[in-house]
Amino acid sequence: MLLASSHILPSTPWAIIMNYSNLIASLEPAVISAGAVIMEIYERADGHDIKDDGSPVTEADKAAEKILLEALGKFAPEIPVVSEENPESHKLPAPDTFFLVDPLDGTREFVRRDGKGAFTVNIGLIENGEPTLGIVHAPALNKMFHGAKCMGAFENHIPIKTMMPESGKPIAVASQSHRDPETDQWLKNNAIEETISIGSSIKFCLLANGQAHLYPRFSPTMEWDTAAGDAILRAAGGMVSSLDGKDFSYGKPEYRNGNFLAKSSLRL
Repeated sequence: MLLASSHILPSTPWAIIMNYSNLIASLEPAVISAGAVIMEIYERADGHDIKDDGSPVTEADKAAEKILLEALGKFAPEIPVVSEENPESHKLPAPDTFFLVDPLDGTREFVRRDGKGAFTVNIGLIENGEPTLGIVHAPALNKMFHGAKCMGAFENHIPIKTMMPESGKPIAVASQSHRDPETDQWLKNNAIEETISIGSSIKFCLLANGQAHLYPRFSPTMEWDTAAGDAILRAAGGMVSSLDGKDFSYGKPEYRNGNFLAKSSLRL
């Protein structure tokens, strides 16, 4: 557990809550600034490049990352950062405590410009394999989500929590750009009748604020794609596990995730 200055916290819940709160308050202005830069570039409708793995990267990714890394270096200088747009950081063996940063999650949605605004700025804190703090900003939707262990979760600074489906029929979220046959089959096998198709870490946030209840994922993701949203979901009362029910932890080889199931409740 860490202070905004990266000192070790006393192991008391109140100290944990206060210092997570301080860290979030310190980082949120930079996250908002990153979102503003992303929107400025979005409105210009500039082109994009293709990375070695075939995924798009834009000027917005790079500009947002610069803002976020400067803030993390200022407020938590002793904590290593693994960021999507810094390939050298991907070679770092996972330490006990580190940040996972995705400066523009949902780049395909950003490039597509479909009007849904399903792209986000993500910062997640990992401690001993667990996502303990997350910030997710969706600038096109004017939404800011954050949450931390022992502290709860918030949407635009209003407390949120997961909910069971009132009708008894859970709503699932699924990837907009990476929908696959395995996901469709899982939804069919589990008699899911309603699905929200949307991009980026917003999927976790829809579970956290009670708008949806399940998020199965079969297609590949990286840890920086999921850490912030996962932390918020857990803080709101939800959980994430592998599809066979095993713990879903961070610091895996190459920071690569396997299949997972995010849920709003253990009972689902």
